[in-house]
This record gives sequence, structure tokens and C-alpha cells, in this order.
Amino acid sequence: MPGQNMSGQEEMVWTNTMTEEASAEPAPPGFWRALRRGFARRCPRCGEAPAFDGYLKVRDHCDHCGEALGSYRADDAPPYFTIFLVGHIVVPLMLWVEKDWMPDLWVHVLLWIPLSLILTFLFLPRIKGAVLGAMVHLGIH
Repeated sequence: MPGQNMSGQEEMVWTNTMTEEASAEPAPPGFWRALRRGFARRCPRCGEAPAFDGYLKVRDHCDHCGEALGSYRADDAPPYFTIFLVGHIVVPLMLWVEKDWMPDLWVHVLLWIPLSLILTFLFLPRIKGAVLGAMVHLGIH
């Protein structure tokens, strides 16, 4: 499309001629947004539909945006991150209780094993969702 530059000469100006079909697919969400959506167990791309069918079963596709969630394989990363996080919560608390009160061993067993299990069951699906969100953002299948 012709236009004029500052010296009065005509120059070519190029416009974007992409069709709507080519640009209909939304860009992947930002990294932190995809992570938050995944942590909330929602579709990392749109944030509208649930990403999981059950506790840890990822849906084949998003019911809202159609993202193929089942093609992303989180594998062993979520359990590793969960162990890392739960360990960093429980171990300092355990050391603090031992240092200040020195309870019997049975108190430690009754306190820390259930707390570790509860935290693991709470964090694991959310961390798996966050890993799924990171994979959607990065395009890792």
C-alpha cells in the first residue's frame, strides 16, 4: 500500500494480511498465569474448565478451549517437587519441636507422619497442575 515518507517520496507500507482462521488460536498464556491456573487445577491455557478428571488424572482435552491436555506428560516431576516442598515444611518444624520440647519418639510418629501425608495429598495434584501449566506455556509435549 503506497504512503509518503517525510521527504515526500512514495514508499511501500506492508500490512498484515493474515486471515482470522490463522490467528484464531490464542497465544499461550504467560508463564506465571499458566502456573497459577494449573495450581488451581484449571486448564492452563484458558483457566475456564477443570484440567483433571479425578485426583491426578489429566483430561484428554479442555472442554472450553480444546487444548489437548492429555498429550502433556508430567511423569515424575510432580512427586519430586511435592517431596521437596513437604520436606522443607515438615523437617524444620520437626527440628524446632525436638529442640524446644524434646518429646518422646511416639509423639514424633503421631505428629509428623500424618502431617506429611496430609500435605502430600494436598500439594500433589496442585503441583501436577502447575507442572502441566509450565509445560503448556513452554510447549513441551
